[in-house]
Amino acid sequence: MTDIETTAGSGLPDMPHEKIKTSRKIVVDWKRLFFICLGLALFFTFYFMDELPDAVDPSGKHFPLPSEGRMALGLFLMAAVWWIFEVMPIGATAIAIGLFQVFFRIRTSDEALKDFFDPSVWFIFGSMVMGLAFSHSGLTKRMAYKMLGVVGENTKYILLGTFIIIAGMTLIMAHTAVAAAIFPLLIAIHSLYSDSDQPTRFGKGLFIGMAWTAGAGSVITFLGSARAVAGAGMFKKFTGGTEIGFFELSYYMVPIGLLMVFFIWLIVIFIFKPEKDRIHGLSERVHDLSKEMGPMNSKEKFVIIMVGVVLFLFMMKSFSPIPFFKDMDRAAIMMVATLAFFLFKILEVTEMENIPWNIILLFGGAMSIGYCLYDTKAAEWMAVSWVTWFQKAPWLLFVLAIAFLVLVLTNFIMNVAAIAITLPISLVIANYLGVAPHVIFFASLATAGMPFNLLIGAAPNAIAYESKQFTAGEFFLYGLIPSIVLMVVLAVFCYFIWPLMGMPVLIR
Repeated sequence: MTDIETTAGSGLPDMPHEKIKTSRKIVVDWKRLFFICLGLALFFTFYFMDELPDAVDPSGKHFPLPSEGRMALGLFLMAAVWWIFEVMPIGATAIAIGLFQVFFRIRTSDEALKDFFDPSVWFIFGSMVMGLAFSHSGLTKRMAYKMLGVVGENTKYILLGTFIIIAGMTLIMAHTAVAAAIFPLLIAIHSLYSDSDQPTRFGKGLFIGMAWTAGAGSVITFLGSARAVAGAGMFKKFTGGTEIGFFELSYYMVPIGLLMVFFIWLIVIFIFKPEKDRIHGLSERVHDLSKEMGPMNSKEKFVIIMVGVVLFLFMMKSFSPIPFFKDMDRAAIMMVATLAFFLFKILEVTEMENIPWNIILLFGGAMSIGYCLYDTKAAEWMAVSWVTWFQKAPWLLFVLAIAFLVLVLTNFIMNVAAIAITLPISLVIANYLGVAPHVIFFASLATAGMPFNLLIGAAPNAIAYESKQFTAGEFFLYGLIPSIVLMVVLAVFCYFIWPLMGMPVLIR
């Protein structure tokens, strides 16, 4: 009998039990704390420092850096550190960008915060809703089953078919949504390939290839990602109103995107040669799943119709002389489909919870810091300071240097942030060297869409990592191969192919 039991049975009044006080050890994330402080230290270093020397261009013209521009540089560095090391959700870092601009009077609240509701951000929101409609209606599964039914059981052709369907889906929906939608199906395919939970070469190629292909396909249209929309919005502002049309973008990016998808397939089947030549039983399984889905339902048909409507409106905007269509904003076109999905109950209000608002905020923050660097003359000051390194460089070397800088940045920060930060600077430099802004934009856009080395470079990379088929170190090392291939392909396009297609390269 315990002491408590003895007391209770003695007839004495019950005594309150003493609460046992336990001390919970507080674990401090010193790494996170360090990078938070590092970001703040960088900002306040620029905030309190004396005026920086003027930048001087090759002709001897001076470009002073205002105090607001100096603080914008510090804010950019702080945001870069916080984004790279993910000290808090990337959307929260984006909020900090707007807050610091207002609090420290870098820009007014109207200027700093309205960028979070820029039409480009609404376009991105609309594209994500469209991806959600594809997944919710069942179209994603139907497309995947059709692909597997065509390619058969040969593992190399399964990889090729998978990459083609992923690239095809990124033409009409955000690559993040494509990766999220296709991931469960790839898990099912791999379960038919191997009963073991252990990684396989086929699994590595399947999931790493998925991430790489999602990036390569997403550069082809405005619907594949946020970076093209954000970049086109800035391109229009920084070039005095020159607009990149929906079909103009695809015209120049289709060949490089498709070529990279093909090279990715060759790289995957070479370095991740599947252990088996065939997945036996796959055809029967796919046939059964397709049969279970039955005929196309009304929701699927409606989503297809709305995709057609959106593409029609984009076509009218690009080619119609009618002002109503020509002056229509891209974001307004995308919001037509968004409104229709909810109006006809293809999506319910509860589906809004599945939209990655963290990413939406990131896009707003990226637009805000990009415009901040431009409006405060910080981008111009950095560009002129940097131009002395390239004032005697051949134009091709300059373009590739810019593209490589974007490629490196986009592996460390979200690609929309990389393009938003880099484009204003590169366009200013291009003006001094006589390089047409179009080739800068398209070269930067190509590399911004293909962060092949780090998981934080793009959401599909992180989604693929959830398969547990590869490590972060493997992803980095294997990614060096397609990164080198991309730079070689880009050099050929900049020097030969794009000029033959009519792209302006040099300012005459």
